[in-house]
Amino acid sequence: MPSFSLYFAAHVVIGVLYLLLAWRTLRMMPMPGAPVTGPALALPLIVAGHGALLAFDLFAAESFRFGFALALSVTVWLTVLFIWVEGFFVSTRGLLPIVLPVAAACVVLPPLFPGAVVNQAQDALALRLHLLLAISAYSLLTIAALHALLMTSLDRQLHAPETPGVGAQLFRQVPPLLAMERLLFQLISAGFALLTLTVISGLVFSEELFGRALRFDYKTVFTLLAWIIFGSLLAGRWIFGWRGRVALRWTLTGFVMMFLAYVGSRFVLEVILHRV
Repeated sequence: MPSFSLYFAAHVVIGVLYLLLAWRTLRMMPMPGAPVTGPALALPLIVAGHGALLAFDLFAAESFRFGFALALSVTVWLTVLFIWVEGFFVSTRGLLPIVLPVAAACVVLPPLFPGAVVNQAQDALALRLHLLLAISAYSLLTIAALHALLMTSLDRQLHAPETPGVGAQLFRQVPPLLAMERLLFQLISAGFALLTLTVISGLVFSEELFGRALRFDYKTVFTLLAWIIFGSLLAGRWIFGWRGRVALRWTLTGFVMMFLAYVGSRFVLEVILHRV
């Protein structure tokens, strides 16, 4: 294990690189159709560095550590990775100045809040599968929430007098609202499928580890609430044609429930109650 100063400095370096890339992307925001080669080349390198740090954070000293800070860091890492891949199919330049500062803040958290060793993860396949599914679901639904926030801002921009500046340039880098809405529901559908598998694997994990299929703690309640909200949104879209602001409100509400399910509850336990 390296000294804490070097360990922390490595995380700070990745955080600074995220911020510099966000600043450069925003400052050099081109007119529509102009290529941006700098962020396209730098982003995968920064994501690779972040991933290497996460591998060390999670599996240092041949143990498995987890907590709210690591959950946040893994989630934003996968979110940035998915946005980078998504950028090969649709324009995601408008998302980068939003998500990269969040990634910069989250990447420095694991050294400060390392979480706890999860001994059960060494042997429990169900727990490892459950964590993988949960973080993947959280990441996809986080991207959906970012899309919803961007769509809300874009909707307001369209109904307001046009003002020149960075904000106007930012909104010119995103696809039209209808295209973003289709992509939003694709993300929600994939995230809901993974969230459903998370709930099922959670039942298997709970039965394997605690001897009972369901534990009604805060994490379980908020996870089920998020599952119900996203499921209702998809059903409403299919049956009643929900779209626009109704869909955005449901998306953001479901994201809040999902965030509280693990990150919020673990933050209270680890930081406020000091129970790791």
